[in-house]
Amino acid sequence: MMRVLVLGAGVAGMTAAYYLWRDGHVVTVVERQAGPARETSFGNAGGLCPSFAGPWAAPGMVAKVLRMALQRNAPIRFSLAPRPRKLAWLAWLAWLAWLAWLARWLGECSAERFRVNKLRMQRVAHYSQACLREIAAAGLPISFDFHQDGTLQLFRGEADLKAVPNITRALDEFEVPWQFLSGAEAAAREPALAGAGAPVAGGLFLPLDGSGDCYKFVCGMGAWLAGQGVAFRYGCTVASLAQAGGAIAGVHTDQGLLQADAYVIALGGSTPFLLRPLGLKLPIYPVKGYSITAPIADEARAPRTAIMDEYNKVMISRLGPRLRAAGMAELKGYGLAIDPGRVAFLKRVVREWFPQGADYDAAQAWAGLRPMTPDGPAILGPTRYANLYLNCGHGSNGWTQACGTGRIVADIVAGRTPQIDLDGLTADRYT
Repeated sequence: MMRVLVLGAGVAGMTAAYYLWRDGHVVTVVERQAGPARETSFGNAGGLCPSFAGPWAAPGMVAKVLRMALQRNAPIRFSLAPRPRKLAWLAWLAWLAWLAWLARWLGECSAERFRVNKLRMQRVAHYSQACLREIAAAGLPISFDFHQDGTLQLFRGEADLKAVPNITRALDEFEVPWQFLSGAEAAAREPALAGAGAPVAGGLFLPLDGSGDCYKFVCGMGAWLAGQGVAFRYGCTVASLAQAGGAIAGVHTDQGLLQADAYVIALGGSTPFLLRPLGLKLPIYPVKGYSITAPIADEARAPRTAIMDEYNKVMISRLGPRLRAAGMAELKGYGLAIDPGRVAFLKRVVREWFPQGADYDAAQAWAGLRPMTPDGPAILGPTRYANLYLNCGHGSNGWTQACGTGRIVADIVAGRTPQIDLDGLTADRYT
């Protein structure tokens, strides 16, 4: 039994805390916000989608991003040029880190690198879903609107359908089951599409996927763990790590020095700032995403299956009495300001599919930062410091992968061999 500090109370930190507690350790979770899941885990798409787990660095992606840059409502936006008069030296360093991240990302866009990285992410995603099902079956008093009804990937027109052979070829290569549906068959599988204002040329049904409310899961898990003796220090900001003799000696916070036998870092996009002074340079950069969440107005006209609008790259998920639409990718730094144009775009997309499904005028808007690695896979496991472990860089797959990565890190802390191969999943791949 060890004393373990977990830094971060998002879904990555909370699942790690669960598995560490299950192993009998004395666990303390440290979080700068006033409660769990207040940042990236708060308003994500809700999709639990191993079928979609894969890197953004892919063949043809550079050309696609450049084409999108000319579109008014492009799913992806980025900024290469800083504004020197407005930037402090720290912001200049962040911009240089962004350029280094971009250079690595470009190097991962070949067909061979894409295949290697996707295999790694698929391995984690499918393992993680098995871990989540195990947690759901354990009888814990956690309600998070979980259902596994698959994902319906919809195509709006004949031009979109031309991409289907390439998509299904990749699904076959990674042994992901799928079923092609005509427009009529897609509407039969999801009856709420009967009222769609958008055309349905066809769809792919991906039966392995599901959805659930990540925020409710993390909050429920945190409340349950607190009842089992896990300590939570909310409103506690981490400043730096103290090291001595090749190990971490403690964590400096605004509430004093916290010490333990082992330390797990699950701080999302903040992780590189904490670890850089220790000589650990992790290429994690924030990619901003948006979501809207609206109360369902008509049960029969709101979808029950998770929907992926392939053209707009928007996911629509049913979360109990609410409907959520999420998407976009902005590589513009660490700001969380909500762009009203992005919110209006999400409302327009979901209204096109399900015009009477929800009260979109009452929708709550949110923006969060996905902690992305340039190659795609999360960064897990040991570091050069004997008692410091990583659980970070999950990107847009955090909810899909968190249960598995939490268990992997707990296995490593305990000295056990994880149940899946860690090749390409540790920080060693960047050295």
